[in-house]
Amino acid sequence: METIDYLEVQESVEAARTAFKSWGRLPLEERSHFLRLFKSRLLLRQEELALTISQETGKPLWESTEEVAAMAQKIDLSMEAYNERCPKVENPPLYTRHKPHGVVAVFGPFNFPGHIPNGHIVPALLAGNAVVYKGSELTPRSTAVMIECWQDLPPHVLQSISSDPLAGNYLAKHKGIDGLFFTGSYKTGALLMEAFRTHPEKILALEMSGNNPLVVTQVNDLQAAAYQTILSAYLTAGQRCSCARRLIVPEGRAGDAFIDTLVPLIESIVVGHYTDRPEPFMGPVIHPEAAEQLLTRQATYGSEGGHSLVEMRALESHLLTPGLMDVTDVKGIPDEELFGPFLKLIRVPTFEMALVEANNTAYGLSAALLSSDQSEYEAFYHEVRAGVINWNHPTTGASGRAPFGGLGKSGNHRPSGYYAADYCSYPVASFENKSSELPKKLTPGVRL
Repeated sequence: METIDYLEVQESVEAARTAFKSWGRLPLEERSHFLRLFKSRLLLRQEELALTISQETGKPLWESTEEVAAMAQKIDLSMEAYNERCPKVENPPLYTRHKPHGVVAVFGPFNFPGHIPNGHIVPALLAGNAVVYKGSELTPRSTAVMIECWQDLPPHVLQSISSDPLAGNYLAKHKGIDGLFFTGSYKTGALLMEAFRTHPEKILALEMSGNNPLVVTQVNDLQAAAYQTILSAYLTAGQRCSCARRLIVPEGRAGDAFIDTLVPLIESIVVGHYTDRPEPFMGPVIHPEAAEQLLTRQATYGSEGGHSLVEMRALESHLLTPGLMDVTDVKGIPDEELFGPFLKLIRVPTFEMALVEANNTAYGLSAALLSSDQSEYEAFYHEVRAGVINWNHPTTGASGRAPFGGLGKSGNHRPSGYYAADYCSYPVASFENKSSELPKKLTPGVRL
């Protein structure tokens, strides 16, 4: 098995290096043409791909449909971003242009098996790179449909290898790749950083986990704030790296009123399968083992002083109801990403302590404040360390027209989204003259 994985990776990288020689030299408009062909095929198969994503991940069909739509929108956004962030600058005889790295690897996660790898692959191809892609072993059919939509590309410009983790290990360490773009867990990202430690010449773009804070203070509309909390914590069954993990609410009557509004809204969330009609808000977590880990963590917090306001329960196998637990009195809470529909509530005495608690993490992906006080947001924005900071908007709110990335254990300062163009190519400065000419004044110490 190991030999098969290694040979597949070896052959794919070698073929990609050969394909890059011509692909990277194509004019930008010709590469853009192939991206438009991909968009056309994607739109023709959007229902099929959305259904496949729901079948493999369990997410509701409405959400998978939105995912495929975002994939199609990425084409035009990537072209716009490349032209804006990687322009050709001409000040004769000085020119600045951008060149592709060569062959880059892309690793994709299970939760968005189309949209997230697409966010790396599209700008990488547009910049002129050849790509070797490894999708999640949990979503192989979604990967297959997506790759088939690229069938108009020249041979070997984009290749998909086995989703087996061993193949990914070989690919990450292969001397024939010039970079790697990854979205996934911090644990895997740390292993990739270690693999690249002795290769500073290679580009490594990481978007990883989050232990994201949602702070709720002075809100005018309790229902609206509760709804935005739902969107922050429980979209995709909590399986988004940008989901809120810690709900920070000041003590007192205002905080109590918000929680009293939030609890029944959480209890009303419809959980079910993608085949259910009417459609549910959220489906299952990815597999039974993930569900068991979440339920175990809830039980552990409960035994250590946590109090469930809404208990997370298993309806069947890995179909979980959303949970909310007050962990204010739990000591030594691990700084971790619990990837599922489980939100921890922390009560604090003041807004200043809310800021301290928001930063009580080594991660730094997203953060949000729900408050009608602009001065609080100004303090929140300046104090909180995160790559996405929202005001009266869910932590999961992100746009393809903006960068998406984090700091600390959430990323390595290579944001994706609109800024993916930055890590898909590198700038080259050139002095260019059509012939050699002597300057009017020679450098001192030189005689002709």
